[in-house]
Amino acid sequence: MVRWIVIGAVGAVAFTIYALVDLIMTKAPRVRAFPKPVWIALIVLLPVIGPLLWLVIGKSQPRGPQRRPTPQAPDDDPFFLGQIDGESSDDRIKRLEDELRALDEEDPEAGGDKDQDTKPPSS
Repeated sequence: MVRWIVIGAVGAVAFTIYALVDLIMTKAPRVRAFPKPVWIALIVLLPVIGPLLWLVIGKSQPRGPQRRPTPQAPDDDPFFLGQIDGESSDDRIKRLEDELRALDEEDPEAGGDKDQDTKPPSS
């Protein structure tokens, strides 16, 4: 018989601690019926009934589906990043290769004498 009383007492203390931690972690707008200090007093003074009351009527349920938070920076938003540049990577590579080819053909003398063999001057 004493064993069951000890188990019940440990369970009541654990349940009370759980309810207190849950109350402390709950944001103020979700607390119903009484302010937080009154709920703390109820939970501590009524060891089993107080935590039950808190879990049943004291805490409001979240309303509606949870929305995903909007990205704060543009580089966090994949939709924004996708609209920055409409061309694909293959098109961009082709365009850059064409620009390089055009630059090479435009002024072959400006790049130096790459095709000619140059020897250092001999003394």
